[in-house]
Amino acid sequence: MTSKGKILVTGGAGFIGSHTVVELINAGYEPVIVDNFSNSLASVLDGLKNIIHKDVPCHKVDCTDYLALKEVFRKEKFSGVIHFAAFKAVGESVKEPLKYYHNNVGGLVTLLRVMEEFDVNQLVFSSSCTVYAQPDKLPVDESTPRKAQSPYGNTKKICEEILDDYLVSNQKAGIVSLRYFNPIGAHPTGHIGELPLGVPNNLVPYITQTAAGQREKLTVFGGDYNTPDGTCIRDYIHVCDLASAHVKALEVFEKISAPVHEIVNVGTGQGNTVLEVIKAFEKVSGEKLNYYIGERRSGDVEQIYASTQKAKEMLGWEAQYNIEDCMKDAWNWQKNLKNLNVEIA
Repeated sequence: MTSKGKILVTGGAGFIGSHTVVELINAGYEPVIVDNFSNSLASVLDGLKNIIHKDVPCHKVDCTDYLALKEVFRKEKFSGVIHFAAFKAVGESVKEPLKYYHNNVGGLVTLLRVMEEFDVNQLVFSSSCTVYAQPDKLPVDESTPRKAQSPYGNTKKICEEILDDYLVSNQKAGIVSLRYFNPIGAHPTGHIGELPLGVPNNLVPYITQTAAGQREKLTVFGGDYNTPDGTCIRDYIHVCDLASAHVKALEVFEKISAPVHEIVNVGTGQGNTVLEVIKAFEKVSGEKLNYYIGERRSGDVEQIYASTQKAKEMLGWEAQYNIEDCMKDAWNWQKNLKNLNVEIA
């Protein structure tokens, strides 16, 4: 198969990045990973090799390090970039906002500087539904006002604005920002999946770690929201579905002309409450989960789910997995983790 081009995947050893590497290879691209391994493990590279049966080039580099990033671009001849590398925990961002602004905003600015120097003009940017905060109407489409409620969400909002400004100065730039909703699940092989270092900030790894006996119990943050069962509603999307959307976004550059910055929601178009996710897990796993309803968590929005019309029309993409598929694959991954000898904090 003739290569469709070499693609830099920043944060490529992370949860979404690693699954996207698999999809890129399946689609005929040559991914090259840049990751500082601040929230991922080198064992992910072994998991990737088990799936694709070859090594993926990987550079241990921080995206805020201008000189190190330049050196990667010198060694590799990239035709495009998918930029995942960012801190992503809403709660942590409330406690440590400067850490988030430095890494998420600074990393993008540094990357754009280097891309411009090496005349690399195609970028798929990892944005987030957190830019919407609590929307006035559901489902949210791409024209919904951005009013991020957390520092994390605000970093994504600022990054989108930076990309708008960058487009004015670089008429060769082609950019697609994907606003994802809540990625969960794992690769069906069980070789890669979500692997937070330390205590998970996201729901599903906390569910699976609790079921595996690594956590005593799961706290559901808030049971008094204006939702059918009082718990928050999110649009949970299988990580493999999300990964495939990035490949579709790269392929869009063959059809649209620069300069362009398209923003696309990537979700299922359906919302599930936290308790519905827990019940789906209990159904597919046969495990009874130890959980209780706790206080609300700062920065959380009550409910949000996507309008996926633009993704269908522009990318030719829609989700294939349902919530039970997601939980089955997440549990399979959790059970396989013992083979990786990973220490859980």
